[in-house]
Amino acid sequence: MSNLLPKIADIYSDKITVQKNDVFVTLMNQPPKKDWVKTHPFVKNYNYLPIERVEFLLKTIFKKYRIEVLREGTSFNGVYVVVRVHYLHPLTGEMEFHDGIGACQLQTAKGTSPADLANINNGALAMAFPIAKTVAIKDACDHFGRLFGSDLNRKDVISYDLDLTLIDLTPEHPNWTKVKEAVNGGGFTIDQIRTKYTLSKENEKLLTDVQIKSK
Repeated sequence: MSNLLPKIADIYSDKITVQKNDVFVTLMNQPPKKDWVKTHPFVKNYNYLPIERVEFLLKTIFKKYRIEVLREGTSFNGVYVVVRVHYLHPLTGEMEFHDGIGACQLQTAKGTSPADLANINNGALAMAFPIAKTVAIKDACDHFGRLFGSDLNRKDVISYDLDLTLIDLTPEHPNWTKVKEAVNGGGFTIDQIRTKYTLSKENEKLLTDVQIKSK
């Protein structure tokens, strides 16, 4: 049970918050699964994440969220919708939000201008507003990061790699095998490893046993 409790030094240095925040930021900035990404049928070289994938991520990561329509209206030859995506932050446990805006052009008779209301197709408004709302939701969710499709059409992307030294060194740690090999080969001592990672007494004993067997 004691292994589940934080160390007093970690609490004083706010290391626990840093660890969780680093993991969260890294998760949000991983690229979305390639199979999820679609190419726009009308806009050349434009990739996007379908709304069903965005909603899946919202439900999976945040558990609790809701969409609030702030306002809607018409502009030039189309309509626009502004939404606010409220979500329960997994680290703070507080409700936060991101705003987004989306627009959709009104469909008109082929070769005509939407400036003349007579040219607008029947049902054009009924189709345009839901599309604009969907675009607005995705625009708001872009603020979360790459996982939600924010960088799909950007050429320059910042890479977010998790600092693995912020995670407690356990047999499940991605670097555990490398550390064992380093100890076994004499490349690192237990003291050196302890300066880089948080190491419990039990896991330190596992590495010490490896060191003893290598001698």
